[in-house]
Amino acid sequence: MTTGEWALLSYRVPREPSTPRIAIWRALKRLGVAQLGDGLVGLPADARTREQLEWIAEDVLAAGGSASVWLARPASATHERDLAARMAAARAAEYAAVTAQAEAALTAGDRGAVSRRLRAELHRITRRDFFPPPEREAAVRAVDALVAATEPAAPEAS
Repeated sequence: MTTGEWALLSYRVPREPSTPRIAIWRALKRLGVAQLGDGLVGLPADARTREQLEWIAEDVLAAGGSASVWLARPASATHERDLAARMAAARAAEYAAVTAQAEAALTAGDRGAVSRRLRAELHRITRRDFFPPPEREAAVRAVDALVAATEPAAPEAS
C-alpha cells in the first residue's frame, strides 16, 4: 500500500502577546489537524487543505512567528493508518457529543434552536472529517430525527 500526500505546517508563534497564538490554535482546531509534534501539524493534502494551512502560515508570520508549509508522505502505511485513526477518533468524540445533545433535545422544550445549532455543528465537524468514523452516521440520524420532531406535520391531502 502506498501512502498519501499530506500537507504539513511547521510553525512557531511568540508566547506574548498570547492572543495571536490562541487564534492560530483555534484555527488549527477548526481545521481538524493532526498534531504530529510540537509546532508541527498535518492534513491530508488537497488544494483546499494546502490553501488553509498557507493562510494560517501567513497569520503566524503576521504575529511575528515563523512558519512553512510542506508536502510529505508518511514513511509507512502503518504510520498513516495510525494518524488517520487518531483523527477519526477525535471526530468520533465530536459526533458522539452531537448525538447525545440531539437525543437530549428530543425530550426537552426548545427543539427548534437546538436543531439549528446541531445541524450547523454537524456541518462544521463534517468539513474537518477526513476519515469518517461510524459515529458520523449516528449523529446524522440523531440530528435528522430532531429536525423531523421539530418540524410541524404536513397537512394531509384531501
